[in-house]
Amino acid sequence: MERENQRQRIFSRRAALMLGGKLALSAGLIGRMYQLQVLESEQYRLLAEDNRISLRLLPPQRGRVLDRFGVELANSRQNYRVLLVPEQAGSVEAALDRLAEFVDLHEQQRRRILKEAQRQRSFMPVVVAENLDWDAFAAINANIADLPGVHPDVGESRHYPHGAALSHVVGYVAAVAEAEQTGDPLLELPGFRVGKNGVEKTFDERLRGRAGSSRVEVNAYGRVIRELQRREGQPGADVTVTIDYEVQRYLVERLGEESASCVVMDVETGEVLALVSNPAYDPNAFNVGLSGKAWRELATHPRTPLSNKAIAGQYPPGSTFKVIVALAALEAGLVQPGATVGCRGATVFGDHTYHCWKWRYGGHGQVDMRRAIAESCDVYFYEMGRRLGVDRISEMGRRFGLGQLLDIGLTSERAGLMPTREWKQKALKQPWTPGENLIVAIGQGYMLATPLQLAVMTARLATGLAVKPRLVRDGRAAPKWPSIGVQPANLRIVLDGMYQVVNAPNGTARKARPEVPASMAGKTGTSQVRRISSGERQRGLRKLHEKPWEEREHGLFVAYAPAEQPRYAVSLIVEHGGSGAQTALIAKDIVEMLLRRDPSQLPAVPVRVAGLDR
Repeated sequence: MERENQRQRIFSRRAALMLGGKLALSAGLIGRMYQLQVLESEQYRLLAEDNRISLRLLPPQRGRVLDRFGVELANSRQNYRVLLVPEQAGSVEAALDRLAEFVDLHEQQRRRILKEAQRQRSFMPVVVAENLDWDAFAAINANIADLPGVHPDVGESRHYPHGAALSHVVGYVAAVAEAEQTGDPLLELPGFRVGKNGVEKTFDERLRGRAGSSRVEVNAYGRVIRELQRREGQPGADVTVTIDYEVQRYLVERLGEESASCVVMDVETGEVLALVSNPAYDPNAFNVGLSGKAWRELATHPRTPLSNKAIAGQYPPGSTFKVIVALAALEAGLVQPGATVGCRGATVFGDHTYHCWKWRYGGHGQVDMRRAIAESCDVYFYEMGRRLGVDRISEMGRRFGLGQLLDIGLTSERAGLMPTREWKQKALKQPWTPGENLIVAIGQGYMLATPLQLAVMTARLATGLAVKPRLVRDGRAAPKWPSIGVQPANLRIVLDGMYQVVNAPNGTARKARPEVPASMAGKTGTSQVRRISSGERQRGLRKLHEKPWEEREHGLFVAYAPAEQPRYAVSLIVEHGGSGAQTALIAKDIVEMLLRRDPSQLPAVPVRVAGLDR
């Protein structure tokens, strides 16, 4: 009996311990449930909400690019496109075969679509085709019942209403490359495009705007059930450039099929009114997507339509540079403007003979500085080069904007080259030779300049001020440009010579005198693309039309107008176009257009300079 009571007491203790343990576990479980469901309920509610709610970015509308008068150079328009949802289509290849009845799908497109369909979730749409015309888009909508998985969609696409006329200024947009990813979620959106060239690239962030957002309810697989909230993004800001579209369009039409570049500047404000590189490309093609064949044709074209020659084309400035050499000689006190140099068609220096362009006609005779500029006498400037040396010549060139980046705001700009003795020693490991001073003095040799630099040079000559080019209007007035730092009397002599180039009976551009009640001053130039051997010179040079195109000289012309009160500076280069005199005829038409477009620039009273009527 006692043993039975003892077992009973042991059982009771064990039961009590088990009950106590259960009560403790229950208390712990209830406490934890209270903590999760009451004390930390808000935290876990948010986590659950995140699993149910998805926040998605909405691409903003891209800002416009406008010309100085508000003409749209780049805008956005409706983009008729077709999307394909793989899980709804069944067989993606079969769906593409059906779509091919309405949309042209080349093999490269099909490979891209199949790759995207395999890489992403099956319920995510894949862009099949964009920028469809209305007929194709309507046909797809009419046959949608027979196109499972196909979804017509209307979005936005970048559009360039004037095509190739402004492609090198405005640039283009294209899909974001992997190297351009910066962590910005906006750049990761399918189909999002960024600026790749021109103003579109330089001001991409300003044009891009800020993304909107859409809160959507999704299921466990990420499929959208409904949209809960939508916040539209902030459109990108407009960018206004200084370009005058009508002037730009006229230049493109006037240059026609020539491989050429032209820059027109306002000499007072520095604003670039036109910047043309010809031939060009259609920026809309890059937005749609170029085929491999189309890209290769552009990249291998002998006249380089992808290059912006106005800021990246580097050419020997030829005789247009003689005005800088003349000014350098005057500023150094090495020549008097009335002093003459005898030209018999060539000059001998060391063991080399350096010819004048008029060598076949016995040369120019005795010429002073004004006449040497007007008739572009090489022998006169050979002598100036011998007296000056390359360093003083290049220093004056840099003062007028040559051999340096002008920071116009386009990324492809190149600096050209104003050579010096030190430069040659460092770059080529060779000493400068005295004979090279003569070559540099006529704008040949190592010397290189861009059309934009030549326009700036001309604007600074016309005003005597350190004018800088401007391509974008930011609402601020043009700064007061500082003096270029040369003696006004010396500058006046050079300008007189440029006036005679166009208006004197023997000026090299006498046939380019404008047919408006205002005059133009300028300087012709012809730059060689290869060295002419003595044998060729003795046999006689072939006529221009007999040479292969790539062996013909470049034709250059720089000008400012009206000569009486300068307002416009023009630089023009026609690649392999022959003489500067021929190029001046194109510049004549450009100047006439500018003055007729703004008659207020025509002078009220003619002025006499250097013995010639203006």
